[in-house]
Amino acid sequence: MAYVTVGKENSTDIQLYYEDHGSGHPVILIHGYPLNGASWEKQVPVLLSAGHRVIFYDRRGFGKSSHPITGYNYDTFAEDLHKLIHHLGLREFSLVGFSMGGGEIARYIGRYGSQGVSKAVIIGGVPPYLVKAADNPEGVDGKVFEGIEKAIKADRYVFFAEFYKNFYNTDVFLGKRVSEQVVQAAFNLAASASSIASLACVPTWIEDFRNDLAKIDVPTLVIHGEADRIVPFSAAGQRTAKLVKGARLVAIKDGPHCVIWTHADEVNAVLSEFLGKGAGQAAGAR
Repeated sequence: MAYVTVGKENSTDIQLYYEDHGSGHPVILIHGYPLNGASWEKQVPVLLSAGHRVIFYDRRGFGKSSHPITGYNYDTFAEDLHKLIHHLGLREFSLVGFSMGGGEIARYIGRYGSQGVSKAVIIGGVPPYLVKAADNPEGVDGKVFEGIEKAIKADRYVFFAEFYKNFYNTDVFLGKRVSEQVVQAAFNLAASASSIASLACVPTWIEDFRNDLAKIDVPTLVIHGEADRIVPFSAAGQRTAKLVKGARLVAIKDGPHCVIWTHADEVNAVLSEFLGKGAGQAAGAR
């Protein structure tokens, strides 16, 4: 098991758990809420087969990473990612983020620039700015996020059970594109996450990433489910693609939020085509 220390809380190190597999062009996979790095299981074998070095990690507060009570904001998330990249000595790597992971990509490039980043992929990402405001009429009413926080405080387990219905659009895809066992496994991941992180991450979903997106100057692919009930396509993916110069948008017809599972074949095909073959390309130093 591999860890990188990204900070300290009192007498305890804050550590991120990560896995590093294969060789070739490095691809870093950044998971969504409330999952962990293992949620990329449909993508990892495909990327490895294409000759990529695949790295994924658990965000602080989730999975096998430390569960501190602080640091649940995108500046810190981006700093954690930066420390992992530095720890691994990566050069010419691609960033692939799902849901909250799209925010890490935006803020990482916004803060640290695109040096070393060869390509970016945002799947069902929270950018550019989810909450409705005077200068953001396409956003979601802020009361929605207040309601989510209230539900998590009351009983996060009940919240997660309801959340996953719309995460996978189970009324449409249960027994077809997603099984009850997959939903249960996802619930188990959420239940094992830090209760503090589960709540503290919610306000980060309404972070304003518009200035960050304007700084992305590498080839970018945006993938988003058209039937996403968690992060609406019209408020997020569609607008992100317009704000990133030259970005390519792939809308998954009838796709829910978690298209990396329900529509894995479609996602993997376009992801593989965009990233290309990894073998023989510039690899990160170990």
